[in-house]
Formats: sequence, C-alpha cells, structure tokens
Amino acid sequence: MAVPGGGVEDMKILLVCLGNICRSPMAEGVFRQLAEQRGLDWQIDSAGTADYHVGEAPDRRAQRASAEVGIAIENLRGRQVEKSDFTRFDWILALDRANLRALQSLAPAGHSARLGLLLDPFLEGREPEEVADPYWGEMEDFRACRAQIEQAAEKFFARTGRLQKNPS
Repeated sequence: MAVPGGGVEDMKILLVCLGNICRSPMAEGVFRQLAEQRGLDWQIDSAGTADYHVGEAPDRRAQRASAEVGIAIENLRGRQVEKSDFTRFDWILALDRANLRALQSLAPAGHSARLGLLLDPFLEGREPEEVADPYWGEMEDFRACRAQIEQAAEKFFARTGRLQKNPS
C-alpha cells in the first residue's frame, strides 16, 4: 500500500472524533497496542475537531473499556486538530462522517495526509459506517465502540501488509 510521506515502517496516524475523550483515545490505544505487538515504530495520536476537552483525560468509561483488554489510555490528554497535523501525519482517520467533513474543511491546500473514515476502507464487504459516539450511553456502548475500533484496526494493519509480530 502506498503511503504518503513514507513506508509502512514509519507510518504516522491520527485518529479523530469530536472531543477526543471517548472514541479517538480508545482508537489511539488500540492502534498503539497493535503496532507494539507487531514491532512497528509508528507514530499514533488522537485529536478532536472541537476544543471541548483540551487537556482532559479520556472519559472514565473509555478508560475502563480499554483497560478490560489491557490498553491503558488514562495518561492521554485531549487536544484539538491543528493545521500542522495535515502534513505531519500520513493518515487522518475520522470516526464519523461529521468529523470527516470537519477535517476536510480544516485541511490546508496541498496537505499530504490521506483523510478517511476509520470503518470505511478497512471493513470489506460492509457498507461504510461510523463508530457511534458512546458518550451518552452505558458501559456496553463503550465496549461495542472499542470492539468496532479493534476490528477496523486489525483490517488497517492487514492492509498495510504488516501482520507479522516482531521476532523475539
């Protein structure tokens, strides 16, 4: 897979939702875990299109849903997407269409990042869909959100051709 800005060994991925306290920090945690398991030195970050939660830790339910599968996200802090992200990252993946549209409107001319929906290109055989925002839901909604992200992340890693774990 051709990657803007470099090969699969040095990929840079930004995962984006609205406030950067639920979906995108969980996605950052999942992507980091998978990269580590595969011995990849990828730069993975998350951000929000809005500034509602800049500097805040992820929602406690997102932390708990992540911790249940061995992913620690409690040290992450919310941040807002910056213009420089569009040249710093190879992929900027939104978790829903509204945030993808926001990214498209924020993107400076001539940016190098590839913009897309997390679930769109990576869940073959399914209609493009969004990761539902669990913020107003129950703990089960956070678990379902994490499971969707895990499935899409696995597909992303498979599509980059780097499924093998680093030999130890």
